Amino acid sequence: MKSFSTSLGQVHVLGKEALFVETMRLIKNALKNTDGEVAVGLTGGSTPKAFYAWAAKHQALSSELKERVVWSTSDERCVPESDDNSNFGHANRDMLQPLDVPELNKFPWPVELDPEACADEFNHRWNERFGPSHCFDICFLGMGGDNHTASLFPNCPLIGTQHHENFAAINWPERGWRVTITPEGFSRCKLIVVSVTGEGKEEALFQAFHGEFNPRHKPIQLLKAHSHKVLWLLDPAAATGLDLDMGV
Repeated sequence: MKSFSTSLGQVHVLGKEALFVETMRLIKNALKNTDGEVAVGLTGGSTPKAFYAWAAKHQALSSELKERVVWSTSDERCVPESDDNSNFGHANRDMLQPLDVPELNKFPWPVELDPEACADEFNHRWNERFGPSHCFDICFLGMGGDNHTASLFPNCPLIGTQHHENFAAINWPERGWRVTITPEGFSRCKLIVVSVTGEGKEEALFQAFHGEFNPRHKPIQLLKAHSHKVLWLLDPAAATGLDLDMGV
């Protein structure tokens, strides 16, 4: 594994299997740092889906993980959990259900409500269980080719505005309504982990690390403000062309 310190956080470059092992190690390590529940925000995309299959195959969740980790998602599409586009639906079907995670430890978005009511209710349930000043113990994120992360897209109205809640609803042009962690939510997370794998993200990664700093146009750059608690997990294919030795 290669490691680099950057202005956007620590970067680890490692193979996909090692990336999954490291993901699980980070979750286990979070248990050591608290006596209570550990809130984990999963994300969507092909890499998380592969991780869920790996975790189920290897029976990766110990009894302690099942009892103390509360599983949610850092953002969600406003679709039923049974829909193939549901982030939590994939996590539940592919990992949580096969590994017999108790229903009490599942914390999905109430997507049966209208988007804004969904975000309001999720914030309410979150604040009752964890408190408004606490967001995820580990927030897992991905990054799109346009440098979006979670459902914070380029020119997203949530960026650069005062929003005090951890979560909000947003209407993404041409993609519809989403519910997502907010920039304020990032500030209340204990650890943020960005996983990027495979070919096709080289230019987006280069722009994130080496391009002009403009988080409104490149939302992933919001993480610079939290670099002390941000960890990037990249496989060699994704890291191709990213000259980390230059320092950023």
